[in-house]
Amino acid sequence: MGLLDFASDLGKKIFGSEEEAPVKIKELIEEDNPGIDGLGVEVKDGVVSLSGKAASAEALEKAVLMAGNLEGVSEVNVDAVEAPELSARVEYYEVQSGDTLSGIAKQYLGNAMDYPKIFEANREVIKDPDLIYPGQKIRIPLP
Repeated sequence: MGLLDFASDLGKKIFGSEEEAPVKIKELIEEDNPGIDGLGVEVKDGVVSLSGKAASAEALEKAVLMAGNLEGVSEVNVDAVEAPELSARVEYYEVQSGDTLSGIAKQYLGNAMDYPKIFEANREVIKDPDLIYPGQKIRIPLP
């Protein structure tokens, strides 16, 4: 999976300085832990490096999105995370101005009423299905 890019000027602000960022990001991921054991977090120049062992590829993807969708984070590196290969088909999508989960569901899943599938796949990143923001990256589980 390597390095994934994010918009560093968008997202939820949870830390004020890069010195406190590793602790805050680790707390955020562990609060809704998607399945990462021995989670380690380092931050340098806006790049978050995660380490540990993921229970699944989905758990790793969720941790990446949780860390990447934060203000001040431009990239997430997961080279130090052990994870199984991805078995499901997934696509990443960057939310655009005017997007809704139902509109994204119609585009990718063929039915606007399938938006709960996208919401559930991103529950750690999206707390309210009516509150998504431009620049946010989400997972789209494909059939």
